[in-house]
Amino acid sequence: MSDRFRLTLAQLNPTLGDITGNAAKARAAWDKGRAAGADMVALPEMFLSGYQTQDLVWRPAFQADLRAALMELAQHCADGPALGIGLPMAERGRLHNCWTVLSGGEVQVVIRKHHLPNTSVFDEKRLFAPGDISGPYRTGPIRIGTPICEDAWNEDVAEAQAESGAEMLLVPNGSPYARERYDTRMAHMVARVVETGLPLVYLNLVGGQDDQVFDGASFVLNPGGKLALQLPAHDEAVETVEFIRTSEGWQAEKGNRARLPDAVEQDYRTMLVGLGDYLRKSRFSKVVLGLSGGVDSALVVTLAVDALGAENVHCVMLPSEYTAPESLEDAADLARRLGVRLDEIGIEGPRAAMEAALAPLFKGLEPDVTEENLQSRIRGTLLMALSNKTGALLLTTGNKSEVAVGYATIYGDMNGGYNPIKDLYKTRVFETCRWRNAHHRDWMAGPSGEVIPTRIIDKPPSAELRADQRDEDSLPPYPVLDAILERLVEQDQSVSDLVAQGFERETVERVAHLVAISEWKRYQSAPGPRLTNRAFWLDRRYPLVNRWRDRSGDTD
Repeated sequence: MSDRFRLTLAQLNPTLGDITGNAAKARAAWDKGRAAGADMVALPEMFLSGYQTQDLVWRPAFQADLRAALMELAQHCADGPALGIGLPMAERGRLHNCWTVLSGGEVQVVIRKHHLPNTSVFDEKRLFAPGDISGPYRTGPIRIGTPICEDAWNEDVAEAQAESGAEMLLVPNGSPYARERYDTRMAHMVARVVETGLPLVYLNLVGGQDDQVFDGASFVLNPGGKLALQLPAHDEAVETVEFIRTSEGWQAEKGNRARLPDAVEQDYRTMLVGLGDYLRKSRFSKVVLGLSGGVDSALVVTLAVDALGAENVHCVMLPSEYTAPESLEDAADLARRLGVRLDEIGIEGPRAAMEAALAPLFKGLEPDVTEENLQSRIRGTLLMALSNKTGALLLTTGNKSEVAVGYATIYGDMNGGYNPIKDLYKTRVFETCRWRNAHHRDWMAGPSGEVIPTRIIDKPPSAELRADQRDEDSLPPYPVLDAILERLVEQDQSVSDLVAQGFERETVERVAHLVAISEWKRYQSAPGPRLTNRAFWLDRRYPLVNRWRDRSGDTD
């Protein structure tokens, strides 16, 4: 029996529903593995279908197409290394999240996911039936246990496979990015290695799908938890690792150890990949957005240029009488630095016509936020018209602080098909702009250097919908607001918890109230990449109508 086992890891980016395209990627990876002399080529969880499928997986025709593609793959891979690939499979009226091993022209092994995640963005208990714990299977000289994703976050599956004779753990994953997720994954996988004494391969998807971005960062651990191989975050990679049988079991030879980015860079890359893949997988190639001269639209246009190239980004300034000359100057400066097209459409004419049309019905009523929102809705209508006419996807630019408290106009500045900064609080927007000015990476299509003018970052934020308006006229200062939101939204802390930490009760209750009454706006908002564990939509699901308010600790 050979004392060597060569495994090719294919950390790749599938497109959900593109079964033919995903199968072609799998074949190309298998061809590379065969050329490298691999005994096995492995792809991540649910690769053939793409992930997450949601209710699409229930369609019988979808299941039939997947099974046909799997059989074709088996035939293609008949002469050469085994191929491991994930997909949903229906068996005897039950649907499973499966990982299969193809060899000799047939499906030799079917492993059914045992632990089905049903928290955060996952809803697998609704979609799939749990499988029994699968034993190890032999590939060449080695017996492999395969806990599928969540199975490896629990000790029982790996333990059972080790006790049944597994000599290595191969863990296919569909694990989306969230801040600090790298450390969490590593801690769980090291625990499985320590418990079983076996080497472990963690193989993850890359690429964006709706609000989720799979960040790759696959790795190999030797017994004792020592890192042997680290694949990059967010990049596709096909790499072969050699395992050698020793007197103490199988050991992986050391390979490349890619640098993993810090939190700010992780977020930036996630937003960029999420935007780029949302467009590419939806068959859009260009975007349009409104520039205000403010920091949010500045960050969004920079992300768009880095993802698509300046030639595919169209910006429009839509000034009113309340737009400061500095805002026009800053928008023009930003567009020049990034090299994007910038047009200007004044909104005073449409605004006057709309106000005249409404005047008979508004007679006797004092001007208020209604007139302010008209300006935003005029801008949204004009931008949507440009999107319709040119085929460019309209990007919206509301940060998480604004999305949380409803500081945005529905059918106005909320118009758009995608929001790259939806899960980024305002204080992090400032931090990210400064980071981008100071850093450039080879995966950025935009220029290096200070692309976002410092004046945009430093000036007081304003919606510029009335004279001398500042965001702090309507909201607490952003450092205070974000500190409150982090505790209310991310950590589910109570009002009394925040008051005990030194926040003013009146301010906390007001912010909590704004969050509660803005649910309906978030329900209709554009999708955006998930950065945190409590992103709005699947992570945090609240009723639209809800009269309960947290009065904890109120002694009045």
